[in-house]
Amino acid sequence: MLQWSERSPQHWHEFVNHEVCVTAQDQQRFEGRVFTVDPVSASVVLVSIQENERPSVRVILGHAVTDVQILRRGTEETERRMKSVFLPDQTQILSAEELKSRRESLRLWLEKNRVPVTEDGEVLRVANALTISAPYGSGDCSCANEIILARIQSLVESSPGAEQTSLSENTPLSLQST
Repeated sequence: MLQWSERSPQHWHEFVNHEVCVTAQDQQRFEGRVFTVDPVSASVVLVSIQENERPSVRVILGHAVTDVQILRRGTEETERRMKSVFLPDQTQILSAEELKSRRESLRLWLEKNRVPVTEDGEVLRVANALTISAPYGSGDCSCANEIILARIQSLVESSPGAEQTSLSENTPLSLQST
């Protein structure tokens, strides 16, 4: 039988959004919903959302995981609740049409400023070096080159009708690593 850390990302993906019980090498057990599994370290990110309490995030390092069992299957509602822990509040209230409009508006703004941009599904790609994800604000840019990142973020912030999206300070997280 393969160790947890030796399994494939496809196998780990089967656990995402489900409520699980993770057993560690020292027989400690951790319960929560799997938000993601790191494909490099095999670490499991568990989210626990209790009513009237702030969300709790626990990371169980991949080398310590001996077993993962599904307790309850996830639903679209539980997936939405888990994503709301990490995504800006505005992302949750924007419709698909609004996101499409923002993506199109930003694409046109970048083209107007002579920036090579293409659409790859719901992601904007700038010169194959930078990506901009929903909801298409400056904080949604991702790039390994800090100079390109800073320049595109500045351009995104200066776009007409740009609405800044930032993480809500009303949703604090409790982060624990195990």
